[in-house]
Amino acid sequence: MANYHKYNNKKVIVNGIKFDSQKEAKRYQELSMFEKAGVISGLQMQVKFLLIPTQYEIAERYGKKGQKLPSGKKCVEKECSYYADFVYKRGGETIVEDTKGFKTPEYIIKRKLMLYKYGIKIKEV
Repeated sequence: MANYHKYNNKKVIVNGIKFDSQKEAKRYQELSMFEKAGVISGLQMQVKFLLIPTQYEIAERYGKKGQKLPSGKKCVEKECSYYADFVYKRGGETIVEDTKGFKTPEYIIKRKLMLYKYGIKIKEV
């Protein structure tokens, strides 16, 4: 099964798992073999890292008849998260990996935030 995605990547399915690109699927197969061989452990996919939490402000609320209600929270900015393609352990070290074809400005900022917030340098493959 193949359908196109952003940047002309072709979505593919391997072992019942949908990947955003052929490159990501191939890397998954390599990492799976490394895990079976004991080279790496704890292979996870699409791991979420919260970079900036949702930002709220206190909002005044009023009922239908104009009466003041208890104040509530109003979302002014949604959270900013990074989803790592793969996370695994190798020799006691946690590796965060991203299969990159095209580095968008958004990705570059998230890569910098990962280093700043978590001290993690993303391994780009």
